Amino acid sequence: MRIRITKIFFAVILFISEVSGTPVHESLSIKAGNILQWIKIDGDNDQHPVLLFLHGGPGGSVMSYANRFTKDLQKHFVVVQWDQRETGKTKSLNSSPVPLTISLMEQDAVGVINYLRNKFHQDKIYLVGHSWGGFLALEVASHHPELLAACFAASPMIYQTESEKIAMDRMWQIASKGNNEEVLTGLRQIKIPFENGTQLFLHRKWLYQLINKQKAPFTKSSVENWSSTWLSLFNEASAINFFDAAPEIKCPIYFLVGRKDYQTNFNLTENYFQTLKAEKKELFWFEDSAHGLTLTESQKFQQVIISTVGKLKN
Repeated sequence: MRIRITKIFFAVILFISEVSGTPVHESLSIKAGNILQWIKIDGDNDQHPVLLFLHGGPGGSVMSYANRFTKDLQKHFVVVQWDQRETGKTKSLNSSPVPLTISLMEQDAVGVINYLRNKFHQDKIYLVGHSWGGFLALEVASHHPELLAACFAASPMIYQTESEKIAMDRMWQIASKGNNEEVLTGLRQIKIPFENGTQLFLHRKWLYQLINKQKAPFTKSSVENWSSTWLSLFNEASAINFFDAAPEIKCPIYFLVGRKDYQTNFNLTENYFQTLKAEKKELFWFEDSAHGLTLTESQKFQQVIISTVGKLKN
């Protein structure tokens, strides 16, 4: 009898430990896609659901400031940041031995997801992506829905070639109406898809100034340097039209969209949402945001995810 009571006692202690869990804060390199990749894990409880965030760019690590838009999420999830191939600390560990393609980046994402599923003993995880990361999240969700409890696409690239053209048309209208020859001269140099970093810089520069009414937060040289690594992949992704490529997604799918976003056009995202077949889907508007809603409305960004997942689990 005493042995039996002792076994029950330790079983109860083990159960309580598993339910309560412990905080987790660690940074480490893992093997994914046949290279080392750097991840950072933060959460108040290692028994909580795993949430993997896919940064934008491509090439735009957010690891140094991710707490600005994940602090609340860490109370409900094990939040994972990942420096994608050729980005941040992953690039410091090793350069990609093969050319960058959408297929390769998706394979990397699936590798990271499977590592996290195994590490935290979870059958499915939550996937959140912003901008290019939203594109990559939709790629994973459309091809590997069985891995995901839900997908959240924030400011995603839905059909970026079309989005760039819509922004160009709007900029032409504004510049022509104001007889702004400086802008018109710049716009005449741009071809879509972009042929080089200079064209991309001019597009984004005038988009920020004419539509967002603010100075562009980047320089011509920084965009040209970025383009030497990323423009080919960006153009490959921009050519994909999710209306045709993914008319149905077989996991819960949610869109977080800035009402003023002309970089990844909000109307395109809304139209895709309307036509998309999914058992569970919802679109959340961020009325005060353009493209960078994770920072401009960081509290709402987190609360939308927390409350949506809470409803899914009930």
